[in-house]
Amino acid sequence: MTYKEDLEKFNELIESFSKLPTIGKKTAIRLAYHICTGNQFEGMKLAHNIENALRFIKPCQQCGALSENELCGICTDEERNKDTLCIVQTPKDILTIEESKSYQGFYFVLDELDSKKLNKLEQMILRQNAKELIFALPHNLNSDATIFFIEDRFKDLNLQFSKIAQGIPSGVSLENVDMVSLNKAINYRIKIEN
Repeated sequence: MTYKEDLEKFNELIESFSKLPTIGKKTAIRLAYHICTGNQFEGMKLAHNIENALRFIKPCQQCGALSENELCGICTDEERNKDTLCIVQTPKDILTIEESKSYQGFYFVLDELDSKKLNKLEQMILRQNAKELIFALPHNLNSDATIFFIEDRFKDLNLQFSKIAQGIPSGVSLENVDMVSLNKAINYRIKIEN
């Protein structure tokens, strides 16, 4: 038996880690090594947490956010602003916006542009009597087409449509900014009040 054959399970663990987003080969080796040679209890706890997440986490039936229940904690929160509905591409986007503490309304995950999703979105707009749809989608041509399509589809619902601003991130020098972001930052500049 060769050394590589002897480490078949270890190599499978490395391969599993390396298939995760942002995890390269070196990081996968470090993680596998830590789990196998470190505190075995932590490795078992990680495996248990992964199993529980796979068993219990599912999309919210109303908005598509991650939840352990039929409706997520956002959809059942009576304190949130019912006037606004933020359209995002993935449940991960909701986690990011919530972390920023910059938005207190409701969300809708629009991962597919099909009639079932659009009907669900319309039901949510009507149920909440929403006044504004905020598009927090990636800035690209596909998103622009999606926004245009939704605006056209819901034009009779008396909604205000807006999308998140884009431009230059804080602390980034202009030489490191892509041309599209720089163009948008200049064209959508904000007037400074005296």
